[in-house]
Amino acid sequence: MNSEPLIDLAHISVAFRSPAGRVAALQDVSLCVQAGERVGLVGESGSGKSTMARVLLGLQKPDQGTVRVGGVNPFALSAAQRKSFRRSIQLVFQDPYGSLNPRLTIGQALSEVLAVHDLAAPEERPDRVAALLEQVGLNPALAPRYPHEFSGGQRQRIALARALAVEPRVLVADEPVSALDVSVQVQILNLLADLQRQRGLALLLIAHDLAVVRYCCDRVYVMHQGQVVEQGPTAEVLDHPRHPYTANLLAAVPDLDAALAAVEPGS
Repeated sequence: MNSEPLIDLAHISVAFRSPAGRVAALQDVSLCVQAGERVGLVGESGSGKSTMARVLLGLQKPDQGTVRVGGVNPFALSAAQRKSFRRSIQLVFQDPYGSLNPRLTIGQALSEVLAVHDLAAPEERPDRVAALLEQVGLNPALAPRYPHEFSGGQRQRIALARALAVEPRVLVADEPVSALDVSVQVQILNLLADLQRQRGLALLLIAHDLAVVRYCCDRVYVMHQGQVVEQGPTAEVLDHPRHPYTANLLAAVPDLDAALAAVEPGS
């Protein structure tokens, strides 16, 4: 691995105002991901996962701590520099339908990304769109269709194609398969893993499903009440949890091995 992480969040703290006073969303949290590494971020609702993602994406400035993505602090950039930064890190949403413009065909949606970032001349965009669709396992002939004409799994493939269009270095996947049937989940997870390996991306997978994290991730961070309570190699953390909260998360899954088997190929 490289000595310098591609993602490096150090001692991040974030608090929000509420009628009851200031509420700590993150408390002295650190996280790092190397290029080509797949890291899971798990915890129950309200644990701070989403706030962590917003800080990483440059959408939420921390009260304390430092943020580096590829050695760059997104909060120290000018407007023009932030546009370039947006290319380096892309988000895949939980609900692909909600993240796609229903008035644009998928070909138009992908072309729009290329146009905004000046990645291809107008005459080159159809070929680039076709190549992107092929990379995510979709027929380029489907480009004239609208989002509502696709299944949930197909829409998530389109969302992946859009994220990859700008050739990012980091991919943040926020519950990317939780809205899909189990039979489709494994297809999307395998596609995500293949694309991550082929492009050498750093992947941060935010999830509540421990079977998905075990299947996909090299390392895992466990969050509880705005803090990282445990981290380490995925198998080690899930097989031999050291923190009571991690053990409680595992206990909430009726049978982790059965859940894992449900998303493995051939199941």
